[in-house]
Amino acid sequence: MTLPGMFSETVRNFGQRPALAFAGQTPVTFKELEEQIYTVISQLESIGIRHGDKVAILAASSPNWAVCYYAITFMGAVAVPILPDFHETEIENIIIHSETKALFYSSGLKAKIKPSLEKIVPNRFLVDDITAVSAAKDATAESDEIKIRKDYDVKENDLAAIIYTSGTTGKSKGVMLSHLNICFTALKGSKIIPIYDTDRFLSVLPLSHSYENTVGLVLPMINGACVYYLGGLPTPSILLPALQDVKPTFMLTVPMIIEKIYRNKIRPAFTEKRVMRIIYSAPPFRKVLNRIAGKKLMATFGGELRFFGIGGAKLSSTIEKFLIEAKFPYAIGYGLTETSPLLAGCSPSNTRLQSTGPALEDVTLKIHDPDPVTGEGEIWARGANVMLGYYKEPDLTSEMITPDGWLQTGDLGIFDKDGYLFIQGRKKNTILGSGGENIYPEEIESVINNFKHVAESLVIEQKGKLVALVHFNKEEIEEKYLHMKQEVTSYVEHRIEELKVELKEYINSKVNKFSRVQSVVNQPEPFKKTPTQKIKRFLYIS
Repeated sequence: MTLPGMFSETVRNFGQRPALAFAGQTPVTFKELEEQIYTVISQLESIGIRHGDKVAILAASSPNWAVCYYAITFMGAVAVPILPDFHETEIENIIIHSETKALFYSSGLKAKIKPSLEKIVPNRFLVDDITAVSAAKDATAESDEIKIRKDYDVKENDLAAIIYTSGTTGKSKGVMLSHLNICFTALKGSKIIPIYDTDRFLSVLPLSHSYENTVGLVLPMINGACVYYLGGLPTPSILLPALQDVKPTFMLTVPMIIEKIYRNKIRPAFTEKRVMRIIYSAPPFRKVLNRIAGKKLMATFGGELRFFGIGGAKLSSTIEKFLIEAKFPYAIGYGLTETSPLLAGCSPSNTRLQSTGPALEDVTLKIHDPDPVTGEGEIWARGANVMLGYYKEPDLTSEMITPDGWLQTGDLGIFDKDGYLFIQGRKKNTILGSGGENIYPEEIESVINNFKHVAESLVIEQKGKLVALVHFNKEEIEEKYLHMKQEVTSYVEHRIEELKVELKEYINSKVNKFSRVQSVVNQPEPFKKTPTQKIKRFLYIS
């Protein structure tokens, strides 16, 4: 149950199978990948990296990112993946806090490395071709014969990675994950749906996030499957050709990706024209139309998709209903960076509306101190995937993990009779109503985000009243009313005021009386978000 141990088994079983590649390129085999990893280990050895030393990776996802990650962990050193979207000050803080001794970075992110870091981390490598940029010692590996000077004895409980989260509370914490944490999660994740050596994963999320790292890199590796990378941000011009080239069978995404597709492409086709809107409102016709749309969506994704995993945030129930009726092979998972990350999930054939599925095999989930009427309470988890703790933060660790090993997730949930978990929202975000009722802002936001021309929203409490901060899609409104040409800007502002009134009535017709909003406030600029596209709530709560 270590990364080098699992990889050795993969090379024995699938050595000649394709392992990693950019979309449109020929993959290296697992045997060839092993040679690349040993080359990098040799480079790290030559600059004096030892067991337990921290080595950071600051780069977009790529085959070479994976090579660096495996090389670091295989020799017993500790990988420190850094999200490319982090600010340069955050990057500097992470490197200093983690005591990083070497840094792999991509040329495109060089500007984020402050000059002061060049003295702090003299050993720097370019991920693009894994060459030494600056090293305190000779960092050249022998080209004819790769020599590993040590036979590294990596243990299950050895620290494999420190992943720094950029949460909605504003403070980054270094989550310490062991080899056992990561390998256990990948193995148990493989039980959700069979994975074959013929499967093709298309990676669209950052490898520096535990979701893509464990489920999108380690999990396919232990099953001999191949992973393809985009070589750029998942914009339509890059993503669409890659989908047709790779024809992925597996993809991992966040709700934002499928929500954009639904709101920009699918919903307008059924709601723009009055006749189509009437037809679509009738359930029998809606199901037929959604099934047709589902077939087109499958074709867009390459036509061979078996698993479209969605995680990281709550998926709108409206969009999930569409996916169900479209027979699109989606599945929702739940977890935290602190749990390596998966806690619950199911296959596309077993999904239930708004549920994240049952607990992962050999992981125990329970509702702590449940409400006697609703059964709702904080989700606690225990298993081999629970982190070792927060790096250099023993007090924070003890606040998160109880003496008997239960991790307090901070999420509120409920189980149905079959053990399927339903997430209600974050404990810290819950608003207490005047009558003592729990109000979950995420549920109200899900309603708001399905309203026409809404890009995103945030529900907060101000002076005892619920207020919806809403960012409307001005470009969408302008495009719709372009025929007016003259005075279009003033009309858009006028239309937003009208939409605020309509939206308030719409929200309050869809939620219970405790969750009704008192006012809708226009948020002119997009909300500030974490690198994983979660709104930083703390910035908007006074």
